[in-house]
Amino acid sequence: MSENSAKSREALECIQLAEIQKLLKVILSTNVFYKRKLNNTKLCKNVGSLDIFRDQCPLTTKSELALDHQENSPFGSNLSFPIENYSHAHKTSGTSGQPITWLDTSESWQWMVDSWCEIFKASGVNSKDRIFFAFSFGPFIGFWLAFEAGKKLKALNIPGGGLSSTSRLKSIFTHKANVLCCTPTYALRLAEVARTEGIDLSESPIQSIIVAGEPGGSIPSTRKALEKAWPNANIFDHHGMTEVGPVTYQCPDKPGLLHVLENAYLPEIIDTKTHKVVNDNETGELVLTTLGRHGSPLLRYRTGDLVKASKNKKCTCGTFNLGLEGGILGRADDMVVIRGVNVYPSAVEEIIRRVGGIAEYQVNLIHKNALAEISISVEPEDNNNKEITEKLSNAFQESLSLRVPIKIVETNSLPRFELKAQRWIKQKPN
Repeated sequence: MSENSAKSREALECIQLAEIQKLLKVILSTNVFYKRKLNNTKLCKNVGSLDIFRDQCPLTTKSELALDHQENSPFGSNLSFPIENYSHAHKTSGTSGQPITWLDTSESWQWMVDSWCEIFKASGVNSKDRIFFAFSFGPFIGFWLAFEAGKKLKALNIPGGGLSSTSRLKSIFTHKANVLCCTPTYALRLAEVARTEGIDLSESPIQSIIVAGEPGGSIPSTRKALEKAWPNANIFDHHGMTEVGPVTYQCPDKPGLLHVLENAYLPEIIDTKTHKVVNDNETGELVLTTLGRHGSPLLRYRTGDLVKASKNKKCTCGTFNLGLEGGILGRADDMVVIRGVNVYPSAVEEIIRRVGGIAEYQVNLIHKNALAEISISVEPEDNNNKEITEKLSNAFQESLSLRVPIKIVETNSLPRFELKAQRWIKQKPN
Protein backbone atom coordinates (compact mmCIF):
# COMPACT_ATOMS: atom_id res chain seq x y z
CA MET A 1 0.00 0.00 0.00
CA SER A 2 1.45 3.37 -0.98
CA GLU A 3 1.99 6.01 1.67
CA ASN A 4 -0.19 8.35 -0.38
CA SER A 5 -3.10 5.90 -0.74
CA ALA A 6 -5.20 7.46 2.05
CA LYS A 7 -7.22 10.37 0.65
CA SER A 8 -7.95 11.94 4.03
CA ARG A 9 -6.85 11.83 7.64
CA GLU A 10 -10.03 9.92 8.49
CA ALA A 11 -9.34 7.31 5.81
CA LEU A 12 -5.82 6.83 7.13
CA GLU A 13 -7.10 6.30 10.67
CA CYS A 14 -9.61 3.73 9.40
CA ILE A 15 -6.72 1.80 7.88
CA GLN A 16 -4.80 2.00 11.14
CA LEU A 17 -7.74 0.79 13.23
CA ALA A 18 -8.29 -2.19 10.94
CA GLU A 19 -4.60 -3.09 11.23
CA ILE A 20 -4.72 -2.74 15.04
CA GLN A 21 -7.65 -5.16 15.15
CA LYS A 22 -5.74 -7.70 13.02
CA LEU A 23 -2.69 -7.31 15.24
CA LEU A 24 -4.62 -7.78 18.49
CA LYS A 25 -6.37 -10.85 17.11
CA VAL A 26 -2.96 -12.49 16.69
CA ILE A 27 -1.13 -11.44 19.81
CA LEU A 28 -3.96 -11.72 22.36
CA SER A 29 -4.15 -15.43 21.62
CA THR A 30 -0.53 -16.45 21.06
CA ASN A 31 2.00 -13.81 22.23
CA VAL A 32 3.15 -14.59 25.80
CA PHE A 33 4.74 -11.18 26.43
CA TYR A 34 1.65 -9.18 25.46
CA LYS A 35 -0.92 -11.64 26.81
CA ARG A 36 0.68 -11.08 30.21
CA LYS A 37 1.08 -7.32 29.73
CA LEU A 38 -2.51 -6.77 28.55
CA ASN A 39 -4.12 -9.20 30.98
CA ASN A 40 -5.55 -6.48 33.25
CA THR A 41 -6.73 -4.18 30.47
CA LYS A 42 -10.04 -4.05 28.62
CA LEU A 43 -8.39 -4.41 25.23
CA CYS A 44 -9.93 -6.93 22.88
CA LYS A 45 -9.44 -7.84 19.24
CA ASN A 46 -12.50 -5.81 18.27
CA VAL A 47 -11.29 -2.57 19.90
CA GLY A 48 -13.66 0.12 18.65
CA SER A 49 -11.41 3.12 18.09
CA LEU A 50 -7.83 4.32 18.11
CA ASP A 51 -8.62 6.46 21.15
CA ILE A 52 -9.77 3.38 23.10
CA PHE A 53 -6.59 1.55 22.06
CA ARG A 54 -4.37 4.42 23.23
CA ASP A 55 -6.31 4.76 26.47
CA GLN A 56 -6.35 1.06 27.35
CA CYS A 57 -2.97 -0.11 26.05
CA PRO A 58 0.00 0.49 28.39
CA LEU A 59 3.29 1.82 27.05
CA THR A 60 6.08 -0.62 26.23
CA THR A 61 9.64 0.29 27.26
CA LYS A 62 13.05 -0.93 26.19
CA SER A 63 13.89 -1.85 29.78
CA GLU A 64 10.87 -4.22 29.80
CA LEU A 65 12.13 -5.86 26.63
CA ALA A 66 15.67 -6.17 27.99
CA LEU A 67 14.41 -7.80 31.19
CA ASP A 68 12.19 -10.17 29.18
CA HIS A 69 15.18 -11.21 27.08
CA GLN A 70 17.17 -11.87 30.24
CA GLU A 71 14.43 -13.98 31.76
CA ASN A 72 13.58 -15.77 28.50
CA SER A 73 16.99 -16.00 26.85
CA PRO A 74 17.98 -15.73 24.08
CA PHE A 75 14.99 -14.36 22.13
CA GLY A 76 12.50 -13.23 24.78
CA SER A 77 8.80 -14.04 24.92
CA ASN A 78 7.55 -11.36 22.52
CA LEU A 79 7.02 -13.96 19.81
CA SER A 80 3.60 -14.64 18.31
CA PHE A 81 4.48 -17.93 16.60
CA PRO A 82 6.55 -21.07 17.21
CA ILE A 83 10.29 -20.47 16.85
CA GLU A 84 10.48 -22.50 13.63
CA ASN A 85 8.33 -19.83 11.93
CA TYR A 86 11.11 -17.23 12.22
CA SER A 87 13.63 -16.69 9.45
CA HIS A 88 15.62 -13.55 10.36
CA ALA A 89 17.64 -12.56 13.45
CA HIS A 90 19.12 -9.10 14.03
CA LYS A 91 20.42 -7.11 16.97
CA THR A 92 19.69 -3.63 18.26
CA SER A 93 22.66 -1.27 18.21
CA GLY A 94 23.05 -1.13 21.99
CA THR A 95 23.06 2.68 21.88
CA SER A 96 20.96 2.76 25.06
CA GLY A 97 21.67 -0.46 26.96
CA GLN A 98 22.56 -4.04 26.10
CA PRO A 99 21.87 -5.17 22.50
CA ILE A 100 18.69 -7.20 22.06
CA THR A 101 18.21 -9.93 19.47
CA TRP A 102 15.10 -9.40 17.36
CA LEU A 103 13.44 -12.16 15.32
CA ASP A 104 11.18 -11.87 12.28
CA THR A 105 9.03 -14.23 10.29
CA SER A 106 9.20 -14.09 6.50
CA GLU A 107 5.87 -12.20 6.53
CA SER A 108 7.10 -9.60 9.02
CA TRP A 109 10.34 -9.22 7.10
CA GLN A 110 8.47 -8.60 3.86
CA TRP A 111 6.31 -6.01 5.64
CA MET A 112 9.48 -4.07 6.54
CA VAL A 113 10.96 -4.48 3.05
CA ASP A 114 7.77 -2.95 1.64
CA SER A 115 8.19 0.02 3.98
CA TRP A 116 11.79 0.45 2.79
CA CYS A 117 10.51 0.39 -0.80
CA GLU A 118 8.29 3.36 0.11
CA ILE A 119 11.38 5.20 1.39
CA PHE A 120 13.23 4.53 -1.86
CA LYS A 121 10.22 5.62 -3.93
CA ALA A 122 9.88 8.85 -1.92
CA SER A 123 13.54 9.59 -2.67
CA GLY A 124 12.97 8.98 -6.38
CA VAL A 125 14.82 5.65 -6.61
CA ASN A 126 13.56 3.16 -9.20
CA SER A 127 14.68 0.23 -11.35
CA LYS A 128 16.96 2.44 -13.46
CA ASP A 129 19.17 3.37 -10.51
CA ARG A 130 22.45 1.91 -9.28
CA ILE A 131 22.61 1.83 -5.48
CA PHE A 132 25.92 1.58 -3.63
CA PHE A 133 25.70 0.28 -0.07
CA ALA A 134 28.74 1.65 1.77
CA PHE A 135 28.85 -0.63 4.80
CA SER A 136 29.62 -4.14 5.92
CA PHE A 137 26.70 -6.49 6.47
CA GLY A 138 26.42 -7.43 10.15
CA PRO A 139 23.69 -7.85 12.78
CA PHE A 140 22.41 -4.29 12.18
CA ILE A 141 19.03 -4.57 10.46
CA GLY A 142 18.71 -1.36 8.46
CA PHE A 143 20.87 -1.98 5.44
CA TRP A 144 19.86 -5.61 5.04
CA LEU A 145 16.35 -4.25 4.58
CA ALA A 146 17.57 -1.52 2.24
CA PHE A 147 19.40 -4.05 0.09
CA GLU A 148 16.33 -6.30 -0.08
CA ALA A 149 14.17 -3.31 -0.99
CA GLY A 150 16.59 -2.33 -3.73
CA LYS A 151 16.32 -5.86 -5.13
CA LYS A 152 12.53 -5.71 -5.01
CA LEU A 153 12.59 -2.43 -6.97
CA LYS A 154 14.89 -4.17 -9.49
CA ALA A 155 17.59 -1.53 -9.12
CA LEU A 156 21.25 -2.51 -9.59
CA ASN A 157 22.47 -3.15 -6.03
CA ILE A 158 26.21 -2.85 -5.39
CA PRO A 159 27.47 -4.12 -2.00
CA GLY A 160 30.48 -2.37 -0.50
CA GLY A 161 31.11 -4.68 2.45
CA GLY A 162 34.71 -5.61 3.23
CA LEU A 163 36.16 -2.73 1.19
CA SER A 164 38.29 0.16 2.40
CA SER A 165 36.91 3.68 2.01
CA THR A 166 39.25 4.28 -0.93
CA SER A 167 38.07 1.07 -2.64
CA ARG A 168 34.45 2.05 -2.06
CA LEU A 169 35.01 5.41 -3.72
CA LYS A 170 36.66 3.73 -6.69
CA SER A 171 33.80 1.22 -6.91
CA ILE A 172 31.26 4.07 -6.97
CA PHE A 173 33.04 5.61 -9.96
CA THR A 174 33.70 2.29 -11.71
CA HIS A 175 30.09 1.12 -11.46
CA LYS A 176 28.68 4.63 -12.05
CA ALA A 177 26.52 4.28 -8.95
CA ASN A 178 24.12 7.21 -8.67
CA VAL A 179 22.63 6.43 -5.22
CA LEU A 180 24.66 6.06 -2.03
CA CYS A 181 23.30 4.53 1.21
CA CYS A 182 25.24 5.16 4.43
CA THR A 183 25.26 7.19 7.64
CA PRO A 184 25.79 10.98 7.47
CA THR A 185 29.09 10.53 9.31
CA TYR A 186 30.36 7.98 6.79
CA ALA A 187 29.36 10.13 3.81
CA LEU A 188 31.54 12.89 5.29
CA ARG A 189 34.30 10.33 5.94
CA LEU A 190 34.23 9.24 2.29
CA ALA A 191 34.57 12.89 1.29
CA GLU A 192 37.55 13.24 3.63
CA VAL A 193 39.23 10.20 2.05
CA ALA A 194 38.45 11.56 -1.42
CA ARG A 195 40.31 14.78 -0.60
CA THR A 196 43.30 12.81 0.68
CA GLU A 197 43.34 10.54 -2.37
CA GLY A 198 42.83 13.37 -4.86
CA ILE A 199 39.41 12.07 -5.96
CA ASP A 200 37.23 14.91 -7.23
CA LEU A 201 33.67 14.42 -5.94
CA SER A 202 32.42 17.15 -8.26
CA GLU A 203 32.83 14.47 -10.94
CA SER A 204 31.11 11.78 -8.85
CA PRO A 205 28.16 9.95 -10.43
CA ILE A 206 26.29 10.04 -7.08
CA GLN A 207 23.05 12.02 -7.42
CA SER A 208 21.29 10.96 -4.19
CA ILE A 209 22.67 10.11 -0.75
CA ILE A 210 20.16 8.31 1.46
CA VAL A 211 21.28 8.63 5.07
CA ALA A 212 20.11 7.16 8.38
CA GLY A 213 21.45 5.83 11.69
CA GLU A 214 22.05 9.36 13.02
CA PRO A 215 20.01 12.58 13.01
CA GLY A 216 22.60 14.36 10.81
CA GLY A 217 20.54 14.29 7.61
CA SER A 218 18.02 16.67 9.18
CA ILE A 219 20.55 18.85 11.04
CA PRO A 220 20.88 21.94 8.80
CA SER A 221 24.64 22.46 9.16
CA THR A 222 25.42 18.75 8.71
CA ARG A 223 23.19 18.69 5.67
CA LYS A 224 25.05 21.68 4.21
CA ALA A 225 28.37 19.97 4.91
CA LEU A 226 27.15 16.90 3.02
CA GLU A 227 25.91 18.99 0.10
CA LYS A 228 29.24 20.82 -0.04
CA ALA A 229 31.22 17.57 0.11
CA TRP A 230 29.07 15.90 -2.57
CA PRO A 231 28.14 18.81 -4.87
CA ASN A 232 26.12 16.72 -7.35
CA ALA A 233 24.01 14.93 -4.75
CA ASN A 234 20.68 15.51 -3.05
CA ILE A 235 20.60 14.45 0.60
CA PHE A 236 17.62 12.31 1.64
CA ASP A 237 17.04 11.54 5.31
CA HIS A 238 14.98 8.84 7.00
CA HIS A 239 15.08 6.88 10.23
CA GLY A 240 14.19 3.53 11.73
CA MET A 241 15.02 1.14 14.55
CA THR A 242 15.73 -2.57 14.76
CA GLU A 243 12.81 -3.02 17.16
CA VAL A 244 10.26 -1.36 14.89
CA GLY A 245 11.70 -1.24 11.37
CA PRO A 246 11.94 1.66 8.85
CA VAL A 247 9.72 4.44 10.20
CA THR A 248 10.08 7.74 8.32
CA TYR A 249 11.03 9.27 5.00
CA GLN A 250 12.05 12.80 4.10
CA CYS A 251 9.31 15.02 2.73
CA PRO A 252 9.87 15.54 -1.01
CA ASP A 253 8.90 19.21 -0.59
CA LYS A 254 10.61 20.07 2.69
CA PRO A 255 14.11 18.84 3.54
CA GLY A 256 14.39 18.59 7.31
CA LEU A 257 10.81 17.30 7.67
CA LEU A 258 10.31 13.55 8.12
CA HIS A 259 6.98 11.82 7.48
CA VAL A 260 5.99 8.74 9.47
CA LEU A 261 4.85 5.80 7.33
CA GLU A 262 1.43 5.76 8.95
CA ASN A 263 0.12 2.86 6.88
CA ALA A 264 2.73 0.82 8.80
CA TYR A 265 2.81 2.55 12.19
CA LEU A 266 0.46 4.21 14.65
CA PRO A 267 2.48 7.15 16.00
CA GLU A 268 2.00 9.25 19.11
CA ILE A 269 4.08 12.06 20.62
CA ILE A 270 3.95 12.17 24.42
CA ASP A 271 5.39 14.22 27.25
CA THR A 272 8.29 12.22 28.70
CA LYS A 273 7.15 12.82 32.29
CA THR A 274 3.34 12.95 32.20
CA HIS A 275 2.93 10.54 29.24
CA LYS A 276 0.16 12.81 27.96
CA VAL A 277 -0.03 13.67 24.25
CA VAL A 278 1.76 16.97 23.56
CA ASN A 279 0.28 19.76 21.45
CA ASP A 280 1.33 20.22 17.83
CA ASN A 281 4.66 22.04 17.52
CA GLU A 282 5.70 20.91 21.02
CA THR A 283 8.61 18.53 21.55
CA GLY A 284 7.86 15.09 22.96
CA GLU A 285 8.87 11.44 22.72
CA LEU A 286 7.85 9.40 19.69
CA VAL A 287 5.75 6.36 20.57
CA LEU A 288 5.08 3.73 17.89
CA THR A 289 2.83 0.72 17.39
CA THR A 290 3.98 -1.62 14.60
CA LEU A 291 0.89 -2.46 12.57
CA GLY A 292 2.19 -5.29 10.38
CA ARG A 293 5.07 -6.89 12.27
CA HIS A 294 2.90 -9.62 13.77
CA GLY A 295 5.76 -12.00 14.52
CA SER A 296 7.49 -9.67 17.00
CA PRO A 297 5.12 -6.72 17.53
CA LEU A 298 5.43 -3.61 19.66
CA LEU A 299 2.44 -1.79 21.13
CA ARG A 300 2.88 1.85 22.10
CA TYR A 301 6.66 1.51 22.22
CA ARG A 302 8.63 4.38 23.74
CA THR A 303 11.36 4.90 21.16
CA GLY A 304 13.32 7.48 23.18
CA ASP A 305 13.40 9.74 20.09
CA LEU A 306 12.45 13.38 20.69
CA VAL A 307 10.37 14.89 17.89
CA LYS A 308 8.04 17.80 17.14
CA ALA A 309 4.88 17.37 15.07
CA SER A 310 4.14 19.65 12.15
CA LYS A 311 1.03 21.82 12.54
CA ASN A 312 -0.23 20.82 9.12
CA LYS A 313 -2.56 17.81 8.89
CA LYS A 314 -2.00 17.66 5.14
CA CYS A 315 1.46 18.39 3.79
CA THR A 316 2.15 20.35 0.62
CA CYS A 317 3.57 17.10 -0.82
CA GLY A 318 0.01 15.69 -0.65
CA THR A 319 0.33 13.19 2.21
CA PHE A 320 -1.62 13.07 5.46
CA ASN A 321 1.23 11.21 7.15
CA LEU A 322 2.44 12.81 10.37
CA GLY A 323 5.29 15.26 9.74
CA LEU A 324 8.20 15.64 12.19
CA GLU A 325 9.76 19.10 12.02
CA GLY A 326 13.55 18.88 12.08
CA GLY A 327 13.46 15.07 11.98
CA ILE A 328 14.78 13.36 15.11
CA LEU A 329 15.75 16.22 17.42
CA GLY A 330 17.61 14.05 19.91
CA ARG A 331 17.13 11.21 22.34
CA ALA A 332 15.51 11.60 25.75
CA ASP A 333 18.35 9.68 27.41
CA ASP A 334 21.11 11.62 25.59
CA MET A 335 20.41 15.03 27.09
CA VAL A 336 22.93 16.32 29.61
CA VAL A 337 22.57 19.40 31.81
CA ILE A 338 25.68 21.58 31.68
CA ARG A 339 25.57 24.45 34.20
CA GLY A 340 21.79 24.59 33.95
CA VAL A 341 21.67 24.34 30.13
CA ASN A 342 20.00 21.36 28.43
CA VAL A 343 22.48 20.08 25.82
CA TYR A 344 21.71 17.46 23.16
CA PRO A 345 24.32 15.81 20.90
CA SER A 346 22.44 17.08 17.83
CA ALA A 347 22.81 20.68 19.06
CA VAL A 348 26.55 20.20 19.52
CA GLU A 349 26.86 18.72 16.01
CA GLU A 350 24.86 21.60 14.54
CA ILE A 351 27.31 24.12 16.05
CA ILE A 352 30.44 22.22 15.00
CA ARG A 353 29.28 21.63 11.42
CA ARG A 354 28.12 25.25 11.12
CA VAL A 355 31.60 26.49 12.03
CA GLY A 356 33.05 24.11 9.44
CA GLY A 357 36.64 23.19 8.71
CA ILE A 358 36.59 20.23 11.12
CA ALA A 359 37.40 16.73 9.88
CA GLU A 360 36.28 14.94 13.06
CA TYR A 361 35.43 15.69 16.68
CA GLN A 362 34.90 14.02 20.05
CA VAL A 363 32.93 15.23 23.06
CA ASN A 364 34.40 14.35 26.43
CA LEU A 365 31.74 14.18 29.15
CA ILE A 366 32.77 14.12 32.79
CA HIS A 367 30.68 14.20 35.98
CA LYS A 368 32.15 15.86 39.07
CA ASN A 369 30.14 15.95 42.29
CA ALA A 370 26.88 15.29 40.38
CA LEU A 371 27.66 18.12 37.93
CA ALA A 372 28.36 17.45 34.25
CA GLU A 373 30.96 19.21 32.12
CA ILE A 374 32.02 18.77 28.51
CA SER A 375 35.15 19.50 26.52
CA ILE A 376 35.61 18.96 22.81
CA SER A 377 38.56 17.54 20.88
CA VAL A 378 38.69 18.48 17.20
CA GLU A 379 40.76 17.65 14.14
CA PRO A 380 40.89 20.70 11.82
CA GLU A 381 40.86 20.00 8.10
CA ASP A 382 43.66 22.53 7.56
CA ASN A 383 46.36 24.16 9.65
CA ASN A 384 44.06 26.78 11.15
CA ASN A 385 44.13 25.72 14.80
CA LYS A 386 43.84 29.11 16.45
CA GLU A 387 41.04 30.26 14.15
CA ILE A 388 39.01 27.07 14.67
CA THR A 389 39.41 27.26 18.46
CA GLU A 390 38.20 30.86 18.56
CA LYS A 391 35.29 30.24 16.20
CA LEU A 392 34.09 27.18 18.09
CA SER A 393 34.39 28.83 21.49
CA ASN A 394 32.43 31.84 20.26
CA ALA A 395 29.78 29.65 18.60
CA PHE A 396 29.12 27.67 21.80
CA GLN A 397 28.94 30.87 23.82
CA GLU A 398 26.47 32.44 21.38
CA SER A 399 24.28 29.35 20.86
CA LEU A 400 24.26 27.74 24.31
CA SER A 401 25.68 30.49 26.57
CA LEU A 402 28.38 28.03 27.62
CA ARG A 403 32.17 28.27 27.73
CA VAL A 404 33.30 24.94 26.27
CA PRO A 405 37.02 24.01 26.35
CA ILE A 406 38.32 23.19 22.86
CA LYS A 407 41.37 20.97 22.32
CA ILE A 408 43.11 20.60 18.96
CA VAL A 409 44.37 17.05 18.35
CA GLU A 410 46.61 15.51 15.70
CA THR A 411 45.30 14.60 12.26
CA ASN A 412 43.72 11.12 12.12
CA SER A 413 43.97 10.68 15.91
CA LEU A 414 40.20 10.50 16.45
CA PRO A 415 38.19 7.38 15.47
CA ARG A 416 36.22 7.18 12.21
CA PHE A 417 32.87 5.43 11.95
CA GLU A 418 31.11 3.36 9.30
CA LEU A 419 27.77 3.03 11.10
CA LYS A 420 26.51 5.06 14.04
CA ALA A 421 29.14 7.49 15.26
CA GLN A 422 30.02 7.29 18.95
CA ARG A 423 31.53 10.69 19.57
CA TRP A 424 30.40 11.23 23.17
CA ILE A 425 32.87 9.65 25.59
CA LYS A 426 32.10 9.41 29.29
CA GLN A 427 35.26 9.98 31.31
CA LYS A 428 35.93 9.26 34.96
CA PRO A 429 36.84 12.26 37.14
CA ASN A 430 40.45 12.47 38.30
